[in-house]
Order: sequence, then C-alpha cells, then structure tokens
Amino acid sequence: MIVTIDSLLDAGELASARSLLASVSWSDGHITAGAQAALAKNNQQLTDDEPRTAALRQVVLQALSRSATFFAAALPLKILPPFFNRYAGSANAYGAHVDGAMRQAPDGSYVRADLSATLFLSDPDSYDGGELLIDDTFGTHSIKLPAGSLVLYPSSSVHQVTPVTRGERLASFLFMQSMVRDENRRRLLYEMDMALLQLRASVGETGPVVQLTGTYHNLLRQWADS
Repeated sequence: MIVTIDSLLDAGELASARSLLASVSWSDGHITAGAQAALAKNNQQLTDDEPRTAALRQVVLQALSRSATFFAAALPLKILPPFFNRYAGSANAYGAHVDGAMRQAPDGSYVRADLSATLFLSDPDSYDGGELLIDDTFGTHSIKLPAGSLVLYPSSSVHQVTPVTRGERLASFLFMQSMVRDENRRRLLYEMDMALLQLRASVGETGPVVQLTGTYHNLLRQWADS
C-alpha cells in the first residue's frame, strides 16, 4: 500500500526545515547503506552529529505526531529518528534497491523496517528528475510530491530515485516498525478507518457506524503488537 499525505509540514515548519538545511554540512550517503544498497546509492546525507540534525528531526516528528492519516496508515510502534538527504551534481541518484529489514536505533536496539517514507522538502519545479519509483503488484509508481508532502510505502518494495539533472532534491526519509506486521492487514485496517471517517461525516454516529467502529478496534486488538 502506498499512501501520500499532502502538506504534512505546515508553512512554518517547511520554512524552518529549509532554513536549517541551508547551512548544513553534507556527507557521503553511503553512511547508512547496506551491502546491496551501497552499490546503487549515490547521494549525500546528514550525519547524526551534524549540529542541525536534531532540530530537523524534531520538525519532522512533530508533524508526524499530529497526522491522523499517518497514524491510520502506519500504525507506528517505533519510528527511527528521521534522516535527511540531498541529490544534486554528481551525487544525484539511487538505483533500484530494497531497504534493509532491521535498522539499528541510536540506543543500539533494532527496529524492524515495515514501512519507509519520503518527505519532500524541495519544490518539484526547482529540480528535474528525482522521481521516487516504487514497484508493487500493480506496476511502477512515479512519485514527485510538493514540498512538505510525504509518501509512505512498504520497506519490502523495490524502489529507486531517478537522477537529478537540474537543481537539488532535498528530502527526509524514515523507517518505522508497525504495530501490525502484516501488510495486507494494515491495508484492510486503513481502508476500514478511512471508510468509517466518511460514514461519520455523512450519517453521524449511528448504531451501525458504532458497531463497525467496534469491529475495527477488535481487529486491531487481535492483530496488533505493542
């Protein structure tokens, strides 16, 4: 399941992120690449100890915490601290790869990467190329969102970033472990949750809506781990 969230960052948060990014020092993107990904990865990235990384992470996590759509789609149990990357010049692409299943958290523990996300921070008309291509059972999806918008997708999918041939593409990328491990169950819960929102808006909290809401929570209770 691929879910896009428009304007995850509000105007103030986007301006703050861009201001912080304007004065960072970029490092080689291979710092977080596994053996397979390292062969395909050619970009730049912020290190954990870059002075502005912590403030940038706070901007992203604050926006995620208030997004009901993000919670409904991801049902997050653990979210690794957000990363930030840059595609421009000769470091401008990331070939086809699959994200590693287990990611190490700052405290040394491991997080299972069920879901990945890309938060676009550059206006799409400010650079050429840089599309995120995600393969799933329905084909290849080309995604290039407005600045401040996010796409959420299974970490198990083959994906890539096409070469940036003009300008620069700045983004945050994230990995998270879901309370519901199975992708199909997450999709069913998300679709039910979205349908319930529409029903409440159109008919209110009627008896059948209350019953269906109970079914949603009972399925979540059965399938979720915490």
